[in-house]
Amino acid sequence: MKRLKLTLILSAAGVAAAQTASPVSLSLVMSLVSSVKVNGKDTEQLTPNPRNVLPGAVISQVVTVRNTGGKPVRQVPVTLPVPKNTRYLTAEKGTDGLQAEYSIDGGKTFAPAPLKQKVTVTENGRAITREVEVKPSEYTSVRWVIPELGANDTLKLGYRVQVK
Repeated sequence: MKRLKLTLILSAAGVAAAQTASPVSLSLVMSLVSSVKVNGKDTEQLTPNPRNVLPGAVISQVVTVRNTGGKPVRQVPVTLPVPKNTRYLTAEKGTDGLQAEYSIDGGKTFAPAPLKQKVTVTENGRAITREVEVKPSEYTSVRWVIPELGANDTLKLGYRVQVK
């Protein structure tokens, strides 16, 4: 099987960090998600910053947003692209407190799930436009807008992807 260098995926950290100005700092941690047996039970194990991953591997991306200033900040946008050679799976557990918005056009437009798009199909020789639901695997970016982040507060946001 072909191995994918994780450095391709780490480029998402720079994109997320470039969006915010002081006093907000972002820290992205990517972890390989594995299933292991502990005391006879299937348990999830996270391996931070793996060097190589195989197709089919699941990666957890969690960004920690920290307000390092002395005052609350409002309407803080945090956008993470879905890395190339991966497909979006689901929101990360424990980060459900904030509504995510998704993009299918590389981050130009965002909307809450489920996303819809118009497609034109031919039926009986006539072009018909229909609205269809977009599969999460087609998402290209995820964005959260933090309404307020208090002084010295932190918040974790994230999602999981699968390597193609």
